[in-house]
Amino acid sequence: MTLIWLIIIPLLAGIAAWTSARYSDLWPRWISLAALGLEIAILAVLWLGHSNPIAPGEYSTWLATTNLKWVPQLGIGFSLAMDGLSLLMVALTAFLGIAAVLCSWTEIRTSIGFFHFNLMACLAGIVGVFLATDLILFYVFWEVMLVPMYFLIGIWGHENRIYASVKFFIFTQAGGLLMLMAILGLYFSHGQITGVYTFNYFELLGTSLPEWPSLLMMLGFFAAFSVKLPAVPFHVWLPDAHTEAPTAGSVILAGLLLKTGAYGLIRFVLPLFPMVTHFLATPAMIMGVVGIIYGAMMAFAQTDLKRLVAYSSVSHLGFVLLGIFASNELALQGAVMQMICHGISTGALFILVGMIQERTGTRDLNFMGGLWTSIPRIGAIGLFFALASLGLPGLGNFVGEFLVLLGVYQAYPLMALPAALGIVMAVIYSLRIVNRAFYGPSDENRIIHDLWPREAMVMSSMIFMILWLGLFPQAALNIAKPSLKFIREKSGIRLTEKHYSLASFKTLANLKRSKNR
Repeated sequence: MTLIWLIIIPLLAGIAAWTSARYSDLWPRWISLAALGLEIAILAVLWLGHSNPIAPGEYSTWLATTNLKWVPQLGIGFSLAMDGLSLLMVALTAFLGIAAVLCSWTEIRTSIGFFHFNLMACLAGIVGVFLATDLILFYVFWEVMLVPMYFLIGIWGHENRIYASVKFFIFTQAGGLLMLMAILGLYFSHGQITGVYTFNYFELLGTSLPEWPSLLMMLGFFAAFSVKLPAVPFHVWLPDAHTEAPTAGSVILAGLLLKTGAYGLIRFVLPLFPMVTHFLATPAMIMGVVGIIYGAMMAFAQTDLKRLVAYSSVSHLGFVLLGIFASNELALQGAVMQMICHGISTGALFILVGMIQERTGTRDLNFMGGLWTSIPRIGAIGLFFALASLGLPGLGNFVGEFLVLLGVYQAYPLMALPAALGIVMAVIYSLRIVNRAFYGPSDENRIIHDLWPREAMVMSSMIFMILWLGLFPQAALNIAKPSLKFIREKSGIRLTEKHYSLASFKTLANLKRSKNR
């Protein structure tokens, strides 16, 4: 029941927070914090259990599993499983959930109970996505996390919140429907081939699917995950959603919801459709490279600080897409590290933007400048996370991007060269944040308060995590290594050619069928 409790605890806490708001505005906040603290305690126990090797250099792949009957007549089960990859993602969810609650402590002043209900329900859905191993259950959680985020943006967002929330809903819902069609196609195809109709992830692995149906099914999954990631050109909903969302919504959106897209590509696309993945690896990696450069260029062009950080996410997550489809060990490790570090560093930048807006009443870089003299501690934190964003050695983001580039260079050297340009461009827009916001002419009459203790606690914990992941990345990489090895093994035959054609795709399909026979 451990995995079920990881989903139930935030959901129950959200209900309790909503009902307790009639007594005090503080109750919803403290209940949410307590629930997420309990999540951290459970995950710490699982982490310590996973950190004990079975033999020197060996770690267990699966930490815990839960299999309950749900609709057995249709092959649907309430199946959950946690390995090292999902452990890291759920831990990131609890950590950023606490940061989201604390950063909204004074920002949210209306419907506080309903706000925390939606926040905790969204976190419960995200945890479910990271744990589900039944495809229908995965789709249910995929939709569960969508609706609360729609309310977070639409009710507590800024001026154009209705437009941004509807745009977010339409894009993600359209991607989700394509994924549902692909899930049903996989279900019926597997049933016709094996005689067993099931949505169970482990039973669907290794199914020898016909070439063209598998291509269409893979594209259904890929569309849903690319929209959520987001990959260019499916990214157009992201800047508006980030700009209009409250600070806590931006933290959850950038730090967690985008990671569900990357997680889906690793967990489902690579092992379920290995032949098609090899065939489409080059186009997908081109999308990643385009996202890296385009996101960086658009970030540099922004004057709204929040929109700038949003476009930087498009650039940074291009490295994740690149690493996933390079599919070798180093690239996949780099993609996972980038997912974690981007979640923390970009979440911190959104919290920083919220702090500045709360004090100055603006996010426009044209109306900032000289803030270092008024709020030097916030300025120092801004400088630190700007350096993390540009990939300074010694910080976690550098490890992720370096491993991705190293892995991609081993398999696709021509892809690595333009991707490396994205790091140079990140230096330009990251330092532009510091220069335009904290340096330059200052308003001498501006009197604003520097860092509050609550804010200092949040930011110091995020600084510690980025430093720890930068200096001791092996702690996280060791946890994820068995999971990535399992996924690479289930991905089947690995091609060494750099470019694929339809002929090679069909040849690989025939080899795969021969191997299964």
